[in-house]
Amino acid sequence: MPTNPHPGRLITFEGGEGAGKSTQQALLARRLRDRGLDVVTTREPGGCPLAEEIRRWLVGGQPGTMSARTELLLILAARVAHVEQMILPALQRGAWVLCDRFLDSTVAYQGHGRGLDLALLHQWHEWALGSLIPDRTLLLDIAPEVGLARAGRAVSAGSHPDRFEQETLAFHQRVRAGFQALARESPERICIVDAVQAVAQVENQIGMAIRDLFVDP
Repeated sequence: MPTNPHPGRLITFEGGEGAGKSTQQALLARRLRDRGLDVVTTREPGGCPLAEEIRRWLVGGQPGTMSARTELLLILAARVAHVEQMILPALQRGAWVLCDRFLDSTVAYQGHGRGLDLALLHQWHEWALGSLIPDRTLLLDIAPEVGLARAGRAVSAGSHPDRFEQETLAFHQRVRAGFQALARESPERICIVDAVQAVAQVENQIGMAIRDLFVDP
């Protein structure tokens, strides 16, 4: 059932590198639009002009070029702008917002991955987001070795590895463990999807995972 206090729906896609979040976000957006729904697709960090500028600082460069605290504060600044300028207005008008990464990525990457205090992260999120949490989070789970190999193929096809993709395997393993811990803590919100499956299978599983969100609040 919906959890946010607005007439729209907020669905987030989470997971490690190469999990296929962008692909599944686009597929779900098409399915929802086919139903006549107002759909907004966005991403984090980014999603609005200010946040996209901050994204350039966050994903560019090499690992170790900024401290974990600096990274966290930049992410939170981008998120507040994103929520205020894009997500909340869309939810208030009744749109379905599909976001590639959101608050769970911060807990997994900066908390479990970087070792920042988890309780502090939750306090910051409560301050920054208030009562806004996703109606459903789709965790596309994949072993880091497989996901990074997928990301590597994308790089060889023309893109450049970002600062997070260049992190160590141990870092990505901690991130995956963090996502799995979050899913155990919030099973009613976070649905784990096996991202190793074929694209069509993942798409079908996602469709089943959001069926209850079509019930009017």
